[in-house]
Amino acid sequence: VHHLLNNGFNARAYPDLYGGLVYTAFQERATKISHANVGKLANGQGESALARICQKIAGDEARHESFYTRAMGHVMDQDPQGGMIAIGSMLRRVIAMPGRLMYDGKDPDLFDHFAIVAQRSGIYTVHDYANIIDHLVKTWNIAARPATGPAAKAQEYLCRQSERYLAFADEVKSSLTTQPPTAFSWIHDRKI
Repeated sequence: VHHLLNNGFNARAYPDLYGGLVYTAFQERATKISHANVGKLANGQGESALARICQKIAGDEARHESFYTRAMGHVMDQDPQGGMIAIGSMLRRVIAMPGRLMYDGKDPDLFDHFAIVAQRSGIYTVHDYANIIDHLVKTWNIAARPATGPAAKAQEYLCRQSERYLAFADEVKSSLTTQPPTAFSWIHDRKI
């Protein structure tokens, strides 16, 4: 955590305020899903206290998600062209999670190894990523909004993006099963 805070995080949205709203709406939904799934796994292992903590965090994330999603919805109502372009711009690159720069002082690929475990265990998957895109496109009513020029191109891109991720989600899942277990320092180098 110290390394993560020290290194900071760049959501790649600055100085675009719309992009910041898009990023945060997406990220809050993703962390809601991942914390809820960790809670389910913990509960299944008899760790009811951890399950309650994770569900509480997931609830907080849901409230944050609701705020940022509604805020971006208002942007879409007031400036659909600019909003559409901002959403398209943000989703043309992978939405990176704040933990992307986490480092334990040993493993330079720590987040990648952590992401493999999260995908394999069902905590957060490519399916989840695709479903978040689908949810936001529907919530912000992207397909039905009138758009021209660059906004129309962004609209076309956004309406197909979820399907693109779903198309290779199973391939990703299959390829990750071949990844060797990785030792994590924070759990006494236990391999997962």
